[in-house]
Amino acid sequence: MGRRKSKRKPPAKRKAIMPLDQQFNCPFCNHEKSCEVKMDKSRNTARITCRVCLEEFSCTINFLSEPIDVYNDWVDACESAN
Repeated sequence: MGRRKSKRKPPAKRKAIMPLDQQFNCPFCNHEKSCEVKMDKSRNTARITCRVCLEEFSCTINFLSEPIDVYNDWVDACESAN
């Protein structure tokens, strides 16, 4: 006699978590991945700089902030200036 078939399903496979970008496109010179974000969480500041056109932006952050948040703040500041 054979064994009965198990009715339990195999566990679901976990999706791989993709890390967020650290380098972004510059809104001034339009070079791809030329802007790099440096976050100093001990001082609650972040700085984003473009390696090509040397544009800089700095803002205050909190412990939940990510590099994409700093980049979005920079793009919003550029749009409000225009």
